[in-house]
Amino acid sequence: METSMKYEAAPVAPVEDVKLTRVLKPVHLWALAVGLVISGNYFGWSYGFAAGGAIGLALALIPVTIFYVTFILSYSELATAIPHAGGPSAYARRGLGKFWGYMNGISCLIEFVFAPPAIALAVGGYIHNMLPGIPVLTATVIAFLLFIFINYWGMKTSATFELIVTIVALVGLVLYWALALPHFELSRLTAEPMLPNGMSGVMAAVPFAIWFYLAIEGGAMSAEEMVNPQKDISIGFLSGMGTLMVMAFATLLLTAGITDTKLVDSIDFPLPMALSGVYGEGSFIVLLINFIGLFGLIASLHGIIFGYSRQTYAMARTGYLPKFLAYVHPKHRTPVWGLIVPGMIGLGAALTGLTNVVIIISAFGSVVMYIISLVSLFVLRSREPELKRPFKVSYPIVPLISIAMAIFCLGSLLYTSSEALTWVCGVYVVSIIYYFIWGNKNIRPFEEEFDVLDELD
Repeated sequence: METSMKYEAAPVAPVEDVKLTRVLKPVHLWALAVGLVISGNYFGWSYGFAAGGAIGLALALIPVTIFYVTFILSYSELATAIPHAGGPSAYARRGLGKFWGYMNGISCLIEFVFAPPAIALAVGGYIHNMLPGIPVLTATVIAFLLFIFINYWGMKTSATFELIVTIVALVGLVLYWALALPHFELSRLTAEPMLPNGMSGVMAAVPFAIWFYLAIEGGAMSAEEMVNPQKDISIGFLSGMGTLMVMAFATLLLTAGITDTKLVDSIDFPLPMALSGVYGEGSFIVLLINFIGLFGLIASLHGIIFGYSRQTYAMARTGYLPKFLAYVHPKHRTPVWGLIVPGMIGLGAALTGLTNVVIIISAFGSVVMYIISLVSLFVLRSREPELKRPFKVSYPIVPLISIAMAIFCLGSLLYTSSEALTWVCGVYVVSIIYYFIWGNKNIRPFEEEFDVLDELD
């Protein structure tokens, strides 16, 4: 127990008794789960209009929603049985062994390192839309660095901030729906051609439907900071998923019903742009939604930075990644280098300005991680039937539906995303080479690594 809670301050530094602290309750996990994802309502998803049209994107959202509902039920079982900061890396390691634990962790990092650049670019777009004198990339860089610093300041501060901005962002969405509803026209939503690119367009819209929910699972990485993880994780996750389902369909349908989707299918601020056609460009209402939209983007940017830092920290603590990445600041109790190093990679991706490509790269990592996690669930049910499971999914029906939908999502990505696929394959190739040269040399013993869970028995 004691051994597993000590982390090296640097590659050659002595071990320090510094650990994460248990301060979070279900409301914090709800805020984190919703906050991680809420930016998906404020930007990104509307690129799906260009791929499949309004009806095509709505059709793509149906199987994606079925997948996420069944996945979060399945994932809640894993997260409550193995409440570990490594999240998917820990589940796969326990179920499938060291290599697949590493690959699941890398998949999660692809998702969580490439999502913040897209969100930061949207922050820059929203700010530039309000204040044209501020360049998009300038605002993007400042926002990215600012929220790395806020995460560094400590988990309690970060969680409270996340709760506040998530609530503000939710209020902003409800206000947007209220403003859009009186002007909703069904004829806009069903305008011909309803499927401008046929079923291939529906398939191409899947990555942008995923964006409505992508990263909700990151809440599991707060497991070692939950006061009562085995009880509270399922409460926070399931309430968050219910909130996100309502948000996704309401935002998509109302936006398509008040504007020509061609006006919002290639920009990073679709909500204020949609309202500007109804209330006038530069009107107070449009500016207000633009301003509140920043809170939604900030909530996700902040939350996903938290997610990648904990995944990096946990993988470094295990030995998959260099040990210095597991250094925890003795005062703030945050993984300093786990925040900074992936953040610099993400910042480099943001400087490309390719929001839609970065979204697809992130979606690839997420879907691969989902599939490996679900396979881990099946293996653990078979190999460890006596494992303590405070929350049990309806097995095997729900996980089977989930893995079928996950394979459909992966097939859609492979079918339509050749440009991003090249980058994704490159990351996986480099990661596998690293694993066999360095990453498998200093992995902590399985029993030592999972002794961190003993205090929950």
